[in-house]
Amino acid sequence: MKRNAVACARTWLLLLAVLSLTAAAPARAGTWVHGVEGTRGFQLWVPTGYDAGTPLPLVVALHGCFQNPSQFAGLTRLNEKADAEQFLVLYPNQATFANPTQCWNFMLVLNQTRDHGEPALVVDMVEQVRRRYAVDARRVYVGGVSSGAVLAGTLLACYSDVFAAGMIGAGAMYKAATTISGTGFAMLFGSIYHPDDRGRDAWVCSGRPRHTMPVLVVHGTKDSVVDLVNGRQATRQFLQTSDYGDDGVANDSIRPAATQVTRASVPGGRAYTVEDYVYGGALVARHIEVQGMDHAWPGGDSRYPFADPSGPDGTALMWDFFRQHTRN
Repeated sequence: MKRNAVACARTWLLLLAVLSLTAAAPARAGTWVHGVEGTRGFQLWVPTGYDAGTPLPLVVALHGCFQNPSQFAGLTRLNEKADAEQFLVLYPNQATFANPTQCWNFMLVLNQTRDHGEPALVVDMVEQVRRRYAVDARRVYVGGVSSGAVLAGTLLACYSDVFAAGMIGAGAMYKAATTISGTGFAMLFGSIYHPDDRGRDAWVCSGRPRHTMPVLVVHGTKDSVVDLVNGRQATRQFLQTSDYGDDGVANDSIRPAATQVTRASVPGGRAYTVEDYVYGGALVARHIEVQGMDHAWPGGDSRYPFADPSGPDGTALMWDFFRQHTRN
């Protein structure tokens, strides 16, 4: 009897060990993984074909107001792109207790600095994913729409040692506003602060790095929520940041002057303009304006709010920009 009891106990211990290892192992490919970091939750998309022996790029995707990770994934079809191109997608989720509309609180000073607030939480999520999955640390990117786009800009500004490039969709520049009342004004009329000054602030927030901060800005010319001027300010701000970053001084080695302008259109859809800023042989910034588009994700799935299906594929534009950049 005693021998049977011991054998039974060993069996249970072995079973518990197996279950523990199974629970701790990363999820199978092509699936959602849910997690928590501090006071915020997140969802991670692990693409089909994921191999723990092959480090993949990681894209941090930040939803806008009145959205959650699942809705943003559906709107952008980013998971499908991840499956096709092989990268992981991390979707942080804004908590309703932090903002009932699920907007990211980009206007609060706490969230405009390094190692504090919502930006720090997102970076901690990135680190958690890197501990559990095979992530190429030199190819971590961040992009978002609306309030998520502004947070993406803050992350690129203050954590250029983490992110290789960023995308700002229907958003605004870093520290466009520092109060709630100022946010309303900035969204309608543009920031009262000069982009060149905020460009230096962004460079300082990352610790005065000696490298550029590549950014893609996409904005609709008829945006009724975040005026078009905000997108232009964001592009100029990051060009100034990169002007500091390439050699440590603001000497117009990188200037707010496009080196190439391309005009295109979606068959049966919207026209758009692409301004490229290439300096030192590198694409430092790309500014895209979609003609007639309101506050939306271009080419988005019409089943979700904030979609403009007649625009160019915003997800393809974002990934095409990201894949050209690797952090030094």
